Amino acid sequence: MSDSKKYALRVIQIENTWKTEITRRMTATKTIVSKSQDGFASEAEATAWGEQALQGFLSKQADRNKRKTEKHLKAKSLAAAIAAESAVDEEELFDAEDEDEDEDDEELN
Repeated sequence: MSDSKKYALRVIQIENTWKTEITRRMTATKTIVSKSQDGFASEAEATAWGEQALQGFLSKQADRNKRKTEKHLKAKSLAAAIAAESAVDEEELFDAEDEDEDEDDEELN
């Protein structure tokens, strides 16, 4: 079974069949079902399906998290580049204003 603290596997007997649920800890007190399947003839079948589904579910979540992280880092680096370019533009603007003031001062003298 998974070592994940956030996701777990729950196998429940309902009348003559077994049901497997992949649960997620939303908060310390609240748990929600992310995926479920019922109609298994035995507990072993339900557990086997649940472990396989949980591994697939976790790998899918890991891939999704990786894509989102890459997208976030790309956006962050782009924002940093824009901020750096903006800072350079402001510095050039201030330097140009200082030069204009120096020229105005020289004309007055």
